[in-house]
Amino acid sequence: MFNVSRRLVVPDSVRVHRYQSLPELAPSILFFSGGSALNKISRQLKRYTHHSIHMVTPFDSGGSSAKLRQAFDMPAVGDLRSRIMALADETVLGQPDVFDLFSYRLAHDMSDEQLWQEFGQLTDGSHVLMQPIVAPMKSLIKAQLARLQAHLPEDFDLRGASVGNLIISGGYLGNQQLLDPIIFLFSRLVKTLGEVTTIVDETHHLGVRLISGECILGQHLITGKECRPLSSPIEEIWLNHGLTENHPISAQVPEDRRQNIEQADIICYPPGSFFTSVVANLLVSGVSEAIVANPNPKLYLPNLGEDPEQKGWSIMARIEYLLRLMLGSPELNRQTPVLNWILLDSNYDYGEVDELQLQLWGVTVVKADLIRNKPDRYDEQQVVEALLSFA
Repeated sequence: MFNVSRRLVVPDSVRVHRYQSLPELAPSILFFSGGSALNKISRQLKRYTHHSIHMVTPFDSGGSSAKLRQAFDMPAVGDLRSRIMALADETVLGQPDVFDLFSYRLAHDMSDEQLWQEFGQLTDGSHVLMQPIVAPMKSLIKAQLARLQAHLPEDFDLRGASVGNLIISGGYLGNQQLLDPIIFLFSRLVKTLGEVTTIVDETHHLGVRLISGECILGQHLITGKECRPLSSPIEEIWLNHGLTENHPISAQVPEDRRQNIEQADIICYPPGSFFTSVVANLLVSGVSEAIVANPNPKLYLPNLGEDPEQKGWSIMARIEYLLRLMLGSPELNRQTPVLNWILLDSNYDYGEVDELQLQLWGVTVVKADLIRNKPDRYDEQQVVEALLSFA
């Protein structure tokens, strides 16, 4: 094997222009993520490459996904659906009518009778959003909704339900309780310009232990978004069986995901909830080994602003945690790297960044202009152009 090196320029205007001109031939960039933090970046990303890969955690236990999880003991689908929609082709070459339907939510202020009536109109095809959709797509969508309708409990709360989530759930029930087939179909229906998949097709949840000793089960109780923020920093996180008792469980990365990880042109640990979005993907057995097997650039783009999960975790502590989690010791990263670069904005204050210590771990800091108008939010275009400059 021969190592080839080149001068790194961030952003690299020549490469960026080439990718934007021919996104079908642009490199693949793989993200370990979850939640909505990466959605705005994804909408910009599809202008530059149609080969991004998004491995999303299916462990969410809040929002509208929680109702479906409780009804059918299924993986969370809300983050999957939102990422697929972020990558959907929104031009006239895509499917704007299908896009509008999949993005629609039932109202919060309707009566139960009105909600079930509207759901029935969606199922039989008479709803105003269903009428413009032509066969065979309309028939495929109706089949998923009809299957779900046949299985929904009578007391199921439809308020705020995402139609996209409902369609995916119907497909899950009709494909031997497997997500992959319906996610493939869903992505094709909206012409997703990239690939979105769960890191595993499992019904697990997340558990954490705080430094205070308290154990918390369920992502919705960890993120600090649907309930009060954590009272103490997170000390440990694991995959858990259910939400009622502490029962750690393991999961193995499927072969197709492993190959995607090993073959991606760039691997990125992106902004998002640090533990429940980024780290949660890395808890799956086989993921770290697949990352090690990939010789291409691996980057960490830290959060801006406040992430309740990062309470008590400095940027250096988070980097060390990632290296220990995947390798056992940060020093091993020099020989078997799972992280090569930390991408930072040139002017933002991330806290102390010990570049000498990072070099000892085999990690290099790269700074670029990544913030334009809002001080605590990355500019999506600048981030995408910086990331793709590493390919």
